[in-house]
Amino acid sequence: MAFDIRALNDRVAKDSAFIDRVIGEVSTVIVGQTYMIERILIGLLTGGHVLLEGVPGLAKTLTVRTMCQAIDAKFARIQFTPDLLPADLIGTVIYNQRTGDFTSKLGPIFANLVLADEINRAPAKVQSALLEAMQEKQVTIGDGSHPLPSPFAVLATQNPIEQEGTYPLPEAQVDRFMMLVRVGYPTREEERQIMDRMTTQSSREIQKVATPSDLLEGRRTVEQIYVDDKVKDYIVDVVHATRAPAKHGLKDLEGLVEYGASPRASIALNMAARAHAFLRHRGYVTPEDVKEVGPDVLRHRIVLTYEAEAEQVTSEQVVRKVFEVVEVP
Repeated sequence: MAFDIRALNDRVAKDSAFIDRVIGEVSTVIVGQTYMIERILIGLLTGGHVLLEGVPGLAKTLTVRTMCQAIDAKFARIQFTPDLLPADLIGTVIYNQRTGDFTSKLGPIFANLVLADEINRAPAKVQSALLEAMQEKQVTIGDGSHPLPSPFAVLATQNPIEQEGTYPLPEAQVDRFMMLVRVGYPTREEERQIMDRMTTQSSREIQKVATPSDLLEGRRTVEQIYVDDKVKDYIVDVVHATRAPAKHGLKDLEGLVEYGASPRASIALNMAARAHAFLRHRGYVTPEDVKEVGPDVLRHRIVLTYEAEAEQVTSEQVVRKVFEVVEVP
């Protein structure tokens, strides 16, 4: 097995070389936000979708657009509003009077990277149309089905502070997102760099340093990354601890969790940990990889009880406690 791991490490080192180029190119425009950049790449490398939560002005849109330019992929930004219709998203059928035929007009969702800006501002019918496309990787317009391009990933944003006029995503729909990433403020030093860069420099043209083919090849390599049985058991233990805290030595969480993470969380945690190892140019997953991506995969999959809300306990605190207590292999 040692020889196989060595060969796999060599393959990962070769196939993941483009990651450093992409991060380096994005960093010429975006100051800091390495955490968000890496989580977006994890989503792209696993075919998972990412929900970004953060206040306005944290460069979420700029980061996604810059990354698309760096990998020479097609980018689409859709501003979700209360009057948006499913046809505005996936497309519609148009009647041609001259020929008497119906033709499909494809919507903006037919892109490699789709930014669904403020997804919770659109009604449930539009959210469902998007989430169906995310799950099936195709859309139905009229009588025909149209496959979405590959690679395909949705990055949705939510504003955590302005909730008036919003339609919160139901838990079952939120569960379709592989990760929920909380985007924070930059440090003082980073903010000073942002101010200097955005007020003194003209816009820089982004160089194409990778291709969608590199991403698809990287995705195939991620699927081959080695996960030891003990690490797999650790992932399952973590997920099960969110469902039955008392059985895993978390008696103080008893009565605070209404519903734990679903089996989809175990799959997502496994794939996200592999992608995190790929970003670190490793051919095998360690428990630290699981811990690094764990909060992003689990925080939106845990439903708390009224008692937890009364005690002001958050899902973030529950996940942190789970990782503190569950034994690491």
